[in-house]
Amino acid sequence: QVQLVESGGGLVPAGGSLRLSCAATGYTLTINVVAWYRQPPGKQRELVASITRGGSATYADPMKGRFTISRDNAKNTVYLQIDSLKPEDTAVYYCAVKPVLKNTYDYWGQGTQVTVSP
Repeated sequence: QVQLVESGGGLVPAGGSLRLSCAATGYTLTINVVAWYRQPPGKQRELVASITRGGSATYADPMKGRFTISRDNAKNTVYLQIDSLKPEDTAVYYCAVKPVLKNTYDYWGQGTQVTVSP
């Protein structure tokens, strides 16, 4: 089992920056890919970015340019840096884990709220 805890969200003016953290505990050796998702109010959850254990990052097209995902395997932590925040970035941000030998995200955190004021 893997447990995930997100942190780093908050209320930020437009144009500001945040760095979100996703800390993993449990059987972390099973972790392969870690992804960030977000769910704006009243909208469906959407993929933000993902990163492999080796550090290869992939971004959803709308997220390219302002979002940076990184990983510190020694700390079992994945980060999401968000720059030039926009009001439409307001959402609950979740991290999720795709275990080795799996093609689904089996473990999810509880989310951290990001609110961007105009």
